Amino acid sequence: MSGAVDTSTPVQPPEFPQRLGHPRPLWMLFMTEFWERFAFYGMRWALTLYIVAQFFGGDAAGQASASRTYGAFLALVYATAIFGGYVADRVIGYQRSILVGAVVSAIGYFMVVVPDHTLFLLGLATIIVGNGLFKPNISAQVGQLYAQGDARRDSGFTIFYMGINAGAFVAPIITGLLAERFGGPDMPAYKAVFLAAGIGMLISTVWFWFGRHQLGGIGRPPAGAEGPTRVLAVLAGVVLAVPLVYFLMSIDAGILLWILAALFVGLCVVVLAEGVREGPVNRDRALAMLVIFAFNVLFWMFFEQAGSSFNFLAQNIVNRDFGGFEFQVGWFQSVNPIAILVLAPVFAWLWVRLGRANPSIPRKFGLGLILNGLAFLLLMYALSSLVDPATHKIPFWTLFMVYVIQTAGELCLSPIGLSMVTKLAPVRVVGLAMGGWFLSTAIGNNLSGIFAGHVSGEGGMTVASAQAGYTFGFYALVGAGVLLFLIAPLIQRWMHGVK
Repeated sequence: MSGAVDTSTPVQPPEFPQRLGHPRPLWMLFMTEFWERFAFYGMRWALTLYIVAQFFGGDAAGQASASRTYGAFLALVYATAIFGGYVADRVIGYQRSILVGAVVSAIGYFMVVVPDHTLFLLGLATIIVGNGLFKPNISAQVGQLYAQGDARRDSGFTIFYMGINAGAFVAPIITGLLAERFGGPDMPAYKAVFLAAGIGMLISTVWFWFGRHQLGGIGRPPAGAEGPTRVLAVLAGVVLAVPLVYFLMSIDAGILLWILAALFVGLCVVVLAEGVREGPVNRDRALAMLVIFAFNVLFWMFFEQAGSSFNFLAQNIVNRDFGGFEFQVGWFQSVNPIAILVLAPVFAWLWVRLGRANPSIPRKFGLGLILNGLAFLLLMYALSSLVDPATHKIPFWTLFMVYVIQTAGELCLSPIGLSMVTKLAPVRVVGLAMGGWFLSTAIGNNLSGIFAGHVSGEGGMTVASAQAGYTFGFYALVGAGVLLFLIAPLIQRWMHGVK
């Protein structure tokens, strides 16, 4: 998840010492982000499985509730990122925002270790609030290391992006091994997972604490706000925000959906009104952007089955046995980041190689939706034709390839989202429009939990329920992708030459 885009007047960075051709602080930020992503993805795969095991006594009837909690968690992670950039820009600066967010997140990770449902949800709420302060601002710090026009900027973000995916790759493998190693009545497996995630977040905090001096004045508090008063005010805001997020986590997922949708509609009205005020060209561009936001909701609704229904599919319906060696459920979560590292250079080369035939923004989004749909088509085929009559399970390779195909779809859509907003949004509301992008993703994530709950049904996932749910996913995604291809010429006209 990328963070806020700095639309303020650029500040000339100091002459940093160089390491491997880049400013030395880049590598400190790389490792800070690596350990934060280790914590997040190390815990993320286990959430739904833990909820069912701990709070429903292993009863499969708890799968639907677990999926809805997971969807709400991801939705609010994205939604709170909207406010993190504001706090950094206007209140306490980027460095202090990252530190406060890291400490708050670490507290949340250790809270979820305690096997109490209320404290568990409070822990998730604490992680959400901490993530909102941490995640968007550390990405912004990377951009601030380079002067305007520095040709190394894109390469620096590529290196930083590798840190994100390296942490996401190793985390499920390590925490999955810990879950297997320490599983038992005295030390529940998922407790070891959450402890490891909390330790990872502590390492991230300490790494940034000792490394931040490398940044010099980059990301320091605004002039006149160097004292502790504003930090204390932000901490007070955190204390107030955690119960609010807890409340949003606790209510019905459908109600949360209406709240997020109302915020999104209000935001869209403001952005479109500003576009109308700026004239027909900006009005059309704003409209094109908002239409793509709607399709973005659908993409993430089905993509984020990874931590919910795909978990239950892997646990109960996928054959993970390799002659006595069992592939851990959590390890499937490592397929996406390693596939990104492998496929991202391929897609970057492909877009350049196509030259003038390079697909437009709406067609790339449409291709992303269709590829996501093809992943569900593979599941439809597996669940209808490849179920082993003896074990009632589908082959391992099918779910593995689902993650790979979905990653290809993600690479068509996700990398261009933030860039698209900066190109199409009315100048005076770029930050607000960026919030719309995150809100559309948040709504998709919340819908992913609701959809996963329907896939599991009241009694837990079966081959029949999975096949029915994923069949719907296929038709919805491919239908939306084809529709977007058909209306792409209209959207391109509205974009008025923006590529």
